[in-house]
Amino acid sequence: MNDMVREIREQPDWIERALELEQSSVQALVRAMSDRDIKHVIIAARGTSDNAATYAKYLFEIVAGIPVALAAPSVYTLYDATPAAPGTLVMGISQSGQGTDVVHVLAAARKAGALTACITNSRDSAITRVSEHTLLCRAGDEKAVAATKTYTTSLAVVALLVASLTRNVELQEGLAKIPQAMRSALDLEEYLHGAVERYRYMEECAVLARGINQATALETALKLTETCYILAKPYSGADFLHGPIAMVDAGFPCILFAPEGKAFASQVDLAHKLTERGAELIVIAASSDALEAATTRVQIPITGIPELLSPLPFIVPGQLLAYHLSRTRGNNPDAPRGLNKVTLTR
Repeated sequence: MNDMVREIREQPDWIERALELEQSSVQALVRAMSDRDIKHVIIAARGTSDNAATYAKYLFEIVAGIPVALAAPSVYTLYDATPAAPGTLVMGISQSGQGTDVVHVLAAARKAGALTACITNSRDSAITRVSEHTLLCRAGDEKAVAATKTYTTSLAVVALLVASLTRNVELQEGLAKIPQAMRSALDLEEYLHGAVERYRYMEECAVLARGINQATALETALKLTETCYILAKPYSGADFLHGPIAMVDAGFPCILFAPEGKAFASQVDLAHKLTERGAELIVIAASSDALEAATTRVQIPITGIPELLSPLPFIVPGQLLAYHLSRTRGNNPDAPRGLNKVTLTR
């Protein structure tokens, strides 16, 4: 069995573990944020972890009302600037904990007086040594180059932090349902294995989501690019209408995520606009209303999950799509060409 698909299938178990074991660490960070009167958050990350940071930005701003900036690490590493000060939480997300530029951001911010924290899968790593607080993914050893379980466990830890910070009962109760929701999403694997043959020769596509699931579009596009060598372009459904939709003509592949919630109606409307242009449309949704316009219908069998937690189960079809399409195209998804598990940039 390939490492990537094994790690995709393991995700519900690791998420249960992270939610159970990180409670005390999360509470310690919540107390520190209160003691330091945190008004702003800056998050530094790269690659898959940067997509987790996008989720964190949406969740902090929607639920906690705290403005979040995604750091441009080169501001710190190339230009020697430190846009962080007391009253700011600077958080790094790095599955390996070794990202040189992310570590540099945290070290500089801590020196400037900011509160620092990290989310990582590696307890003893460079990022933990420069952070005052460490939250662990608890995902075990991740062997596949394309990160999967460290992405979803990072999302779970972020959600646990925001739920604890705000004492949000809906999020807290919803998190308890996430592992089972992800197991239900994994039931789509056989269907997706068969569906990808239609897309064997796909060379480019657009990946579309809106709101909290913007992270899902970003991460699905990254997985397709990494493992299938496809030019996958992620967009907000709203941004897509402001110009990029012009690229869509008959047969152009679009992958559209439409979980129920605030963004649902606009995504369904976008799906109909795409079919009018003749797009080859893959829709991933729970509601049959969203699937009517699709060429390939991926009905994710989950109910009762708050929209703000939907990126956890909804990324599973994206991961499985990338994995099985990569195999169908004759690639090795465990070891994409030219990539390493740890990438060091400054």
